[in-house]
Amino acid sequence: MDNNSPPYHKEGSPLPTTISKTEKQRSRSSSRSSVPSIFFAFFSCLAWLYIAGRLWQDAENRKVLSHLLMKNSAERPKVLTVEEKLMVLGCKDLERRIVESEMEISLAKSQGFLKDQLKQPGFSSSKKLLAVIGVYTGFGSRLNRKVFRGSWMPTGDSLKKLEERGIVIRFVIGRSPNRGDSLDRNIDEENRTTKDFLILDNHEEADEESSKKAKFFFSTAVQNWDAEFYIKVDNNIGLDLEGLIELLESRHGQDSVYIGCMKSGEVVSEVGKPWYEPDWWKFGDEKSYFRHASGSLLIISKRFAQYININSASLKTYAHEDTSIGSWMMGIQATYIDENRVCCSGSQQDKVCSLA
Repeated sequence: MDNNSPPYHKEGSPLPTTISKTEKQRSRSSSRSSVPSIFFAFFSCLAWLYIAGRLWQDAENRKVLSHLLMKNSAERPKVLTVEEKLMVLGCKDLERRIVESEMEISLAKSQGFLKDQLKQPGFSSSKKLLAVIGVYTGFGSRLNRKVFRGSWMPTGDSLKKLEERGIVIRFVIGRSPNRGDSLDRNIDEENRTTKDFLILDNHEEADEESSKKAKFFFSTAVQNWDAEFYIKVDNNIGLDLEGLIELLESRHGQDSVYIGCMKSGEVVSEVGKPWYEPDWWKFGDEKSYFRHASGSLLIISKRFAQYININSASLKTYAHEDTSIGSWMMGIQATYIDENRVCCSGSQQDKVCSLA
């Protein structure tokens, strides 16, 4: 055998030394490359756990907030009171200033600064009058007014001559809830022809607002005319005008009188019944009204008309105007005069009014 020939490799003998070294190098290289993969997998797990934790926390927060919202919604009042609305809107200070302004206006009225403020065109209060008579009317009472003008109520020149004697008569009406509609236009047109209306621009004409109408009537009348007496008359009665003038002249100079057909009567507390009074509980266990003049015809002196004008913003009104006026008279030094001649439904021969 030639010494220079390669060694003979017998099958089944160990691999050459050079091959074993190569495999070891590959094994070490594979071990080194797996280390970054392990770290990457570890950090991936941490990131996943962090994200899962945040999602779980957000879900819990939403659950708590939803629970609180449902609880607050259940506890929230269905209807907010005026006081709560003012608090929500931040208007408490504005409310206080409104009250203060009303008090200042009342003071100004009492001191005469607003004496001519509500005068309507064509009115004159330069002459001292005996009485201002306000005849209540409504939008649907045109025929009734026509009957009155054809009977006891003067018209045209006769109405002016009566005013020269010191008696002013006006139909009293407010404005339509839909300001400026055909109802208002018809009254304005009728007034341009007859000139015998006292239109209460700040009052909304409605049956349930009759007590407020009394406040507006006396307040407006005392500012437009200077008279000894102010008289409210229903639209369902007729007047003996000369008899009424005679009655008033007999009371000349009495500046603290409240004249009418005085009555009392039961307070109706059952809803739906005629003459129901929502404030019935204020009249005591016996549920009886205080003494007051019947609403058909009542007379108050100038002092009391001025009192109503000055304090109109704070005077309490009840369901019916006659009891409302009677409640205002209770708080002042009024001389009550129960006058049978103004009991319009009575049978006295010398009465000054009768049911129409």
